[in-house]
Amino acid sequence: MALTYTPAAAIGGTCPDFKLPSVDGKTFARADFQTQAALVVMFICNHCPYVKAVEDRLVQLAHEFQARGAAFVAICANDPIDHPEDRPGELFTRWREKNYRFPYLIDASQDVARAFGAVCTPDFFVYGGDQKLCYRGRLDDSWRDPSQVTRQELREALEQILLRKPVTGVQNPAMGCSIKWKKG
Repeated sequence: MALTYTPAAAIGGTCPDFKLPSVDGKTFARADFQTQAALVVMFICNHCPYVKAVEDRLVQLAHEFQARGAAFVAICANDPIDHPEDRPGELFTRWREKNYRFPYLIDASQDVARAFGAVCTPDFFVYGGDQKLCYRGRLDDSWRDPSQVTRQELREALEQILLRKPVTGVQNPAMGCSIKWKKG
C-alpha cells in the first residue's frame, strides 16, 4: 500500500467528460448529472483500507445530500488483475451490501481517472451546478477514527455549494492508497 496525497486542485476547472458502465450494468455519463446542484465524483475501490475506514461515513453523507440535490458517483479505476477485490463482480457485491444508492462506475481503461487527475483512493472532486470544480480534498479530519472527527470538510463544502456560495477555507488533501495503474 503506497500512501498518496492529492495535489492542490485547479479550482474552477470543468468536470471532465465521462461515460462509463456501472457495476449493475447501466451506463452513466457526466451529462446525466448536469441538472444537479452539486456533483461529487469519488475514486474509491474495495481493497483500500483508507476507503474502508470512511466508507460508512461516505455512504451516510451521500444519502443525506442526495435528498438535497447533490449527485454522487463512485469510480473504481484500479487494475483488477493485480487487485482481484476490485473486479467488477466484487465491486457489485460491495455496492449492494453497503447500499451505496449511487452509481459505482468501472473505469477499465483508466482514461477517466487520468482525465480527472485522480491519484488515490479515496479521491474526492466536488463540482457546483455549473460543473466547475469547487472542492478537492478529504472527507474529514480523522480518516481512521470517526469519534475523533472535528471537521467534516466535504460536508462543509457541499453545504456552501448548495447555498450557492464559494467554498471557503483550506482544502486539505485527501490521502489513501495510490490508484493501481495497469502495467505497461
